[in-house]
Amino acid sequence: MKLKIYAGEEVRELRRTLGLNQSEFWAHFQVTQSGGSRYESGREIPDSVQVLLNIAFGTDTKAAAIFDEFRQFGRPKKKTRAAGGST
Repeated sequence: MKLKIYAGEEVRELRRTLGLNQSEFWAHFQVTQSGGSRYESGREIPDSVQVLLNIAFGTDTKAAAIFDEFRQFGRPKKKTRAAGGST
């Protein structure tokens, strides 16, 4: 699945629109204020945080697709027996 890649400036504007300071905003993503500040200043935002940003700010359809992908990953694949018996 293709995720939207959020840039720091874009996230800063989302945060400001919500009327939150950096500590309040980034705590929801398990990121410290200083880490969030670095992201907002242009440091690359890690993939794990990008996933959370997509869930929080993307569409319901996008969030559902992300959850479905994780659920599929967490389900063990059924093992099939090899044809021809045992060795």
